[in-house]
Amino acid sequence: MKKNPLGRTGMSVTELCLGTMTYGNQTPPEDAFAQIERALDAGINFMDTAEMYPVNPVRAETVGRTEEILGDWFEKSGRRGEWILASKHTGPSKLVRDEAPISSETIPVAVESSLKRLKTDYIDLYQFHWPNRGSYAFRQNWTFAPWKQDREATRQHMADALGALQREVERGTIRAFGLSNDSAWGTAEWLRMAAEVGGPRVASVQNEYSLLYRMADTDLGELMVNEDVGLLPYSPLGAGLLTGKYQDGALPEGSRMAINGDLGGRKSERVFPAVAAYIELAREFDLDPVHMALAWSARRPFVASSIFGATTLGQLEHLLGAAEVTLPDELLERIDATHKQHPLPY
Repeated sequence: MKKNPLGRTGMSVTELCLGTMTYGNQTPPEDAFAQIERALDAGINFMDTAEMYPVNPVRAETVGRTEEILGDWFEKSGRRGEWILASKHTGPSKLVRDEAPISSETIPVAVESSLKRLKTDYIDLYQFHWPNRGSYAFRQNWTFAPWKQDREATRQHMADALGALQREVERGTIRAFGLSNDSAWGTAEWLRMAAEVGGPRVASVQNEYSLLYRMADTDLGELMVNEDVGLLPYSPLGAGLLTGKYQDGALPEGSRMAINGDLGGRKSERVFPAVAAYIELAREFDLDPVHMALAWSARRPFVASSIFGATTLGQLEHLLGAAEVTLPDELLERIDATHKQHPLPY
């Protein structure tokens, strides 16, 4: 499988990354083990998790369960060294540390807790799940007000956090640092602060990115290309919308929409015509719509690896076919034309 540089870390990651957010909720441990082994057999070397997983829904009593399942597999298999492992420090949340923001005090505690659950000595890529100052992510792009921020407090937080991260690097507990659900300004400022005060340089930004949600195409994309920061798209299938399984009012039992209703705000009157247009386009080029959507997200010029998740092994097997798909230039042009016809449908 094709590999790409992970920022300037010296690590190379496969263009597809195994997401794990359903492990311990919709996906039981034995099925999670089977997925990990199948992904590894397919050549994937990159896996993403978070201390707050599983999700859909997130519950206080299950926080950390996904990391525990991965740790059990590492212990059982002895194959931890075959994976580049990414995890995340939760931003302010009622379900983790009573809404405490990310800080130099929480970082060592969170890292140590993740290491224990993961039964490993190190995390290859340690990410901040969302910034203390707030985010455009999770449909907050319609209301986020950056003019309400305290810029100097943000910069002081960055300097303090970079110091704590550097101590973890020196201890050998993390190898690289990444962001998630962050912006072009946030990424640029983390890069500037690392150069100014020291600490690990941002290697990646894990943001939502798909045919339906192309926010990263503008300012963030320009920054990533010029600063060697890799995008790690999550929800490359639009939380399942781009599979077509929700078209014409369908609601499969056990699906994400059946569990949380509006797919985290992605369900809208405009999204279903957009999905229909992409499905029709894929069929016109004799491609599986799922493969087209996942391959497109993985091959963008600023993408390091696209994170896909599967509830079942059968779904994982289907998704792996995207690695073999080639998207011709004519199709890429038609995708852009379709995007102009259906911009930001949620």
